[in-house]
Amino acid sequence: MERVVHLTGLLRRPLVGGNGEVVGRLSDLIVRLRGRDYPLVTGLVARVGGREVFLPAEQVADLEGQRITLVSPRVDLRHFERREGEVLLRADVLGHRVIDVADVELVRAYDIELAQRPDGWVLTCLDTRRPPRFRGVLGGRVGRPDWRDWKSFEPLIGHARSARVRGPFARLGRLKPADLADLLEDANRPESHEILQTVHADPELEADVFEELEPDSQLRLLGERNDSEIAQVIARMRADDAADAINELPQGRRQPVLDALPAGQRAKVLTLMGFNPSSAGGLMALDVLTATGRTTVAAALRAAGEARTLQPEALTSIYLVGEEKQLLGVITLVELLQADPKVPLEGVVDRDPVRAGPDTDVEDVALLMTDYNLLTVPVVDDEDRILGVITVDDVLDAVIPEDWRRREPAPRPPHRADEPAAGPPTHDAPPHS
Repeated sequence: MERVVHLTGLLRRPLVGGNGEVVGRLSDLIVRLRGRDYPLVTGLVARVGGREVFLPAEQVADLEGQRITLVSPRVDLRHFERREGEVLLRADVLGHRVIDVADVELVRAYDIELAQRPDGWVLTCLDTRRPPRFRGVLGGRVGRPDWRDWKSFEPLIGHARSARVRGPFARLGRLKPADLADLLEDANRPESHEILQTVHADPELEADVFEELEPDSQLRLLGERNDSEIAQVIARMRADDAADAINELPQGRRQPVLDALPAGQRAKVLTLMGFNPSSAGGLMALDVLTATGRTTVAAALRAAGEARTLQPEALTSIYLVGEEKQLLGVITLVELLQADPKVPLEGVVDRDPVRAGPDTDVEDVALLMTDYNLLTVPVVDDEDRILGVITVDDVLDAVIPEDWRRREPAPRPPHRADEPAAGPPTHDAPPHS
């Protein structure tokens, strides 16, 4: 049977040499992160004579029992200093919040389970269920713990040199931008900085996350960066979201950020900033897939497949335009797939597409989408020239009441298909459900 110990039961236990003499007490355990494998205990931090010193794991004969037995009573009394890649279980994990990757929430680690394996003691499980009467890290525990596999979590250690060892994404790479945005909105400042440090490794993902943030959280996190850093994020955001983000910045920071944007993105953002943010013009995407009447169905489908820079939500339809960009018709991608590939678009498009002006209120756009079962609505000027397209996701984002956004989310399934399978049970506690 696998031998296991729990950190809260180990802390402050006496360390004794082979002759039974007490040489100090356990202050912390040190583990080394090993990517997908369980962290390995590499040493102990012991309090000896009023100072904290390091003891290598090889010097520990046994962790079980009321005393921790050492191979030798000799102790190096130099003050302990953490090395790169080392994680202190009591200082960095116990009592701190970790990311529950399966349920996408921040939870607190109330205890840590270690198991003895052929390569040594390893960290295998966390207990994230708050006891009914929690009396502190060193106090007694009341209530049944909820032990879950370490691989279900992403720790927020708050130590840059250790974070580098975990790699650029670790388990956070599984989460969607909206999930990461939810975590950032619940995180405190140190936690949010560490999450963003991980996300920053993928600039496109970082921009997607900022698009999903609520305006107050977005402003807070952008406001902690300089103008150039803000521009780097906004340059990769959708133009309508980028315009909203710049409008939220303090007046004195807007122009420097605009000046730091690439010319193409700056032109789009300035165009959108000229409209009311709650109008169709303020919410529309400027990049639209258009074609002429002579374009064949096959050519239009190829163009849709090659339109990698357009947001997918705006790519549900192709719009037929004249020489002056006047809107002449619309056809959905599904209709294109069902049409004869050789037929010109002018023979299969809807010649009377629903449209909105740039000053149309977003509520009216929502009614148009509801009445005509639309995912997108083209936005045209007074001469019927197409300016952009407004998508259903942007309309929903604008019309959903604020109190609905703040409601308690619907419960998630207990486990996702991609959650790591738990190893063999090491205790009598029931599995997480």
